[in-house]
Amino acid sequence: MAKFLNTTGISYHLEELIKNTKDRLILISPYLQFHKRVKDHLENLNIQKRDIRIIYRENKLQVEESNWLETQIGIRTSLCNSLHAKCYINENEAIVTSMNLYSFSQQNNDEMGIHVTKEKDADLYNDISQEVQRLLTISEEIRVSVKKVDKEIEKKSEKTVSEIVKTKDNSKSKLLTTKELSQLTSLSSRKINNWFTDNKLMYKKGDDWITTKRGKEIGGIEKSGQYGKFVIWPEDVSKHILK
Repeated sequence: MAKFLNTTGISYHLEELIKNTKDRLILISPYLQFHKRVKDHLENLNIQKRDIRIIYRENKLQVEESNWLETQIGIRTSLCNSLHAKCYINENEAIVTSMNLYSFSQQNNDEMGIHVTKEKDADLYNDISQEVQRLLTISEEIRVSVKKVDKEIEKKSEKTVSEIVKTKDNSKSKLLTTKELSQLTSLSSRKINNWFTDNKLMYKKGDDWITTKRGKEIGGIEKSGQYGKFVIWPEDVSKHILK
């Protein structure tokens, strides 16, 4: 039997639905603005290589949302110009609701919805699943790209690169992988990779990490390994990562 949800209930069950996904997650919302906890759960699922699909209507994402989606290579996004429905579903449960996947809505709006499980109401769950598949079929899959660069982020990146170039001494600096930089700085490998991508020093293409022109300026060198290309960096970069 379906369970009625108010705003608080929707937010709670949505996080649980995302967090408990074991196979496939589909998020349908005309407008997107990800709450930090939702981003954390999605990043965790993406690392585990879960199948994540997002269908939305407006291709006018804020810079922060675009930048974040750009880093989440495994998350597939689709546009549906006629979309008004809001639905969140994994292999075991679904939420049909009035609430967009929008941080403001979760915190400020009065919303309603229903929570359905495959175990307790298989027919209703299957009906929802079939409609979700139809929306996937009629939606146009896109690759989110950053069309506008935040000026403050760009200035910070340029300043960081300039400082590294001025102080680098490659003849005395060992070349380290991001894993080794992680061990040296006590930061996670993901944070190290994010620092390099945020500063436009490298980017991910498929399974490969590619050095940008800026990355090469500070001494980044591409190498090939068992799992694709990776980049090694001068050890001196570690002190800039920790700033």
